[in-house]
Amino acid sequence: MMMTRRQFLARSTLCGAAAWLAAGAPGRLLAAAAGKSLGIQLYMVLKAYQDDPAGTLKTLKAIGYSEIEAIVTSTAKALRDQLDAAGLACPSLHFDSLGFEPGIEAAHTLGAKYIVSSMLPAIMQKERGANAQEPTYSLDDAKRTAEVANRLGEKAKQAGLQYAYHNHHREFTDVGGGRTFYDVLLKEADARLVQFELDCGWVHMGGKNPADYFKANPGRMPLMHAKDFLPGAGANGKDYPGAELGHGTLDYKPIMAAADRAGLKHCFVEQEGPFARMDQLAAARVDYAYLRPLR
Repeated sequence: MMMTRRQFLARSTLCGAAAWLAAGAPGRLLAAAAGKSLGIQLYMVLKAYQDDPAGTLKTLKAIGYSEIEAIVTSTAKALRDQLDAAGLACPSLHFDSLGFEPGIEAAHTLGAKYIVSSMLPAIMQKERGANAQEPTYSLDDAKRTAEVANRLGEKAKQAGLQYAYHNHHREFTDVGGGRTFYDVLLKEADARLVQFELDCGWVHMGGKNPADYFKANPGRMPLMHAKDFLPGAGANGKDYPGAELGHGTLDYKPIMAAADRAGLKHCFVEQEGPFARMDQLAAARVDYAYLRPLR
């Protein structure tokens, strides 16, 4: 079984940590395609990409995607050449598997504007030498995370990039006073330096409504992940099987409306495995067909 994205990131982020912390109706689809772009996180089709890089990217373009959000598994130059050949743009890069400084270099090579951390609390914990398998999400942790995010944001700004923080579900842990870890992070992070990539599926798994966060934070969330999970996901606290958009528990119509009003710039489809009902590229088609009319 393919490892989950969280497992993949948990492994890869630890390797790079030290380097940086010291189908809708055709008419509707065509009409929407003339407007706002729709992208996909490369991790979602990682196996297909590793098996056939050029063919996978060309298939994504043929489906209708115009952008990818990168993770770099080979070299940024090779990926850039492949994207250029397929006619795909790369506005955003998750740097965790590389480290921050190499991530900056990769972002410039790819032509990306945004450099994003996928699991910042986990990287911070590793740097502190903590032994626990999972980071903690207390009020103090939120404040420390905001401090690190501000430092990353300043470095990104100096490099001509924009840093953004991507969430999972535990950021919506209550830290007291009616606030979550994520609420504190939003307040403590400098809006001039730190923006956010709202992973809507993980927000929902954290017990919150993604649309509410877009409504309350206009201009802070230029990036989003459109993700869903099967009913019952997370019931045991550890298994979160992904669902194709439209086949899970989230209605993206109000979410997309709120996101667009809040100034969303890039929307990336990302589905968690396992891909038991269909393969990755087939799922990418289903996800596109559901979301394109809403975008």
